[in-house]
Amino acid sequence: MSSWLNLLQQHRVIAVIRSDQANLAREMALAAAAGGIKLMEITWNTDRAESLIPKLQHELPDCKIGTGTILNSDMAERAIACGCKFLFTPHTDPILIEIGKNANIPVIAGALTPTEIVTAWQAGAAAVKVFPIKLMGGVDYLTCLQPVLKDIPLIPTGGVNLTNAAEYLEAGAIAVGISSQLFLPEAIAQDDWTSIIAKTRMLIQNVQPYQTISL
Repeated sequence: MSSWLNLLQQHRVIAVIRSDQANLAREMALAAAAGGIKLMEITWNTDRAESLIPKLQHELPDCKIGTGTILNSDMAERAIACGCKFLFTPHTDPILIEIGKNANIPVIAGALTPTEIVTAWQAGAAAVKVFPIKLMGGVDYLTCLQPVLKDIPLIPTGGVNLTNAAEYLEAGAIAVGISSQLFLPEAIAQDDWTSIIAKTRMLIQNVQPYQTISL
């Protein structure tokens, strides 16, 4: 999955989009794309995700659209069938990782402790989502992990914001996942997509020093 890791190093940020209204999820994705984000996770428990994901992939051809909150084989197979470019799981399940491998789709397994992270990596995960990292100390926790787990590509989520995203990358994360700190509920309630685009641009500017140039 070297191409997947190269993609993460090139962009560094994954927008995590979850909504109980498909039209709002679409607007969130369009705003993120307008602000410069190229990697998006539309969680599988988003309203009508199965039809929304291919629609967004068509509307945003420069972006890679994947999904998350994949809990079982049926979800994984349906997500792959609808065109998801990558799958995030909140846990580590070797069966889901194998389904992704067979379809040549990266599966990023969720883990938290060193034992869980190594287990996910040894099972064949394309990267490991460290979630929820905020509850473990945030950047400080990742800094503690890096010396012994530096060969495992880690993607912290659950506590990433505009300010600390670059700090996670500086601490060794290959990328970060960001959700509620980018898509503030009050902005969405007011259809204030302009402010979300502005926040996205600020985020991209903050992580730009860590982005590699596509060859």
